[in-house]
Amino acid sequence: MKMIPGGVTAPRGFQASGVHCGVKKGKGDGNQPPKSGRPEVLDQKKDLALIVSEKECAAAAMYTLNRVKAAPLYVTMDHLENGVAQGIIANSGNANACCPMSHENAEEMCALAAAATGLKAADFVVASTGVIGQTLNIAAIAQGVPAAAAALSRSGSGDAANAIMTTDTVKKELAVTVAIGGQKVTIGAIAKGSGMIHPNMGTMLCFLTTDCAITQEMLQDALHDIVPRTFNRVTVDGDTSTNDMCVILANGMAENPLIEWKDDNYTVFFKALSEICTELARSIAADGEGASRLVTCTVMDARSEESAERLAKAVVGSSLVKAAMFGADANWGRVLCAMGYSKAPFRPEFVDVTFRSVVGEVTVCRQGAGLDFDEDQAKSILSQDEVVIEVDLHEGEHQATCWGCDLTYEYVKINGDYRT
Repeated sequence: MKMIPGGVTAPRGFQASGVHCGVKKGKGDGNQPPKSGRPEVLDQKKDLALIVSEKECAAAAMYTLNRVKAAPLYVTMDHLENGVAQGIIANSGNANACCPMSHENAEEMCALAAAATGLKAADFVVASTGVIGQTLNIAAIAQGVPAAAAALSRSGSGDAANAIMTTDTVKKELAVTVAIGGQKVTIGAIAKGSGMIHPNMGTMLCFLTTDCAITQEMLQDALHDIVPRTFNRVTVDGDTSTNDMCVILANGMAENPLIEWKDDNYTVFFKALSEICTELARSIAADGEGASRLVTCTVMDARSEESAERLAKAVVGSSLVKAAMFGADANWGRVLCAMGYSKAPFRPEFVDVTFRSVVGEVTVCRQGAGLDFDEDQAKSILSQDEVVIEVDLHEGEHQATCWGCDLTYEYVKINGDYRT
């Protein structure tokens, strides 16, 4: 398995683009100042993305569990009933949710993409992200689609990644190659997610492409197993969006033996897809709105994976734990408190808690009781870009890892004027 550049256009037969069409305008368009220490500052004015495959693709998707779903999700569900697609069109700056003409405009986006690419409207997945409750500027999208189609290229993944960002401060783009049946198979991805992030199907947009030859059934099974262990283990603020979607397209152009059973080739593909989704999940948590550090919680030696996951989610989702991480305060009592209301079974008197980062580790609780520790050392450990909270239950053989971020003043600033 090898990480490579190229994102969604790294697999054979895929092109992508991202352009500014005018959905984003002025204050509230999602353009945020760079975070301290981030490696790059991106132009986030692009607001229309297009991804197209040369050949028809097997397609699979998962969607938000929010009872309120945006129109693009319903249109995509309808278009994917036959298990195939050939392209994706997505806009940022407006969620096209809970507003007039939402369904009609989602369908129109697909029709516009089809007209510009020579495909059919039903060949397209459609997605939107941004402000809820405001009518989508479909005229701007109509003007921008021809430019997006003209800009399609094998080097367009970065522009597409930029075009789906809202309050994100870094683009999220990855690709990986593996050998399957003697052929090089590539999986590429772009994603967006920074706020309104809480486990219940990813709580973000993620578009995955692959040249792997695999049936739609195997593709859907893989996504169904991986999403709960990656994107559904991310939480930033406890809010599940109306627009979350994870879609994968597989065009088969790698010409590997068709994966139609859960054999060794399926296992290789599954591991590669899991790796790329895990890295994207981590990047979404690290780029949480206003966040200054990634907070990872691993619960080990649990009775079941389900209980380990429930406990880890409670820890990274706790506002008090998140605030303690912001202040680099080794307040381990908040960790146990969050575990206690998670409704997962465990015995507090068995629990050990350790904080660790690149500069070291410190055990702060053993068998449910506090230990004497060096506060200065603990503060140094908790001041790094990624902090790991390790919880050992000493009750079983299962574990789970979830990802979150700290809670900063900047989160309130970003969301206090997001709409206006």
